Amino acid sequence: MKNFQIVIILFLAVFATACTENKTPRSSGDTGSMNHSTGKTAGADYQKGDVVPHDEVCMVNNAFMGKKQIEVVHNGKKYYGCCEMCEKRIPKEEAVRMAVDPVSKNQVDKAAAVIAITGDKGEVTYFENEANYKAFLKQ
Repeated sequence: MKNFQIVIILFLAVFATACTENKTPRSSGDTGSMNHSTGKTAGADYQKGDVVPHDEVCMVNNAFMGKKQIEVVHNGKKYYGCCEMCEKRIPKEEAVRMAVDPVSKNQVDKAAAVIAITGDKGEVTYFENEANYKAFLKQ
């Protein structure tokens, strides 16, 4: 019975850390392609309050990762995750594909949202449009 408990504990420890291994943002020395919506290159130094590229956000963990994430196409829309677990959850769970705009309180599809860093550790918030993002910044 103790061996079974040890296996369960090890599994939970691995599961809990599965999506945390790639959260180190790129340094400003890294180069990448230009993101036309933000005017910055991939891997550029983004700060709290900045709009960030969709493909550098883990939409399951709602975190800016600072580098390209795994693209998952679902119903013709592009979502992004940081690991295999996220890649599997995106098509299966509507809740990870949707968010609530903090200004309008409307539900927003993460694939179509304006995404901005709003937390000190890279946490992101999804907005249904740029006007709501700007209103949020003024608060």
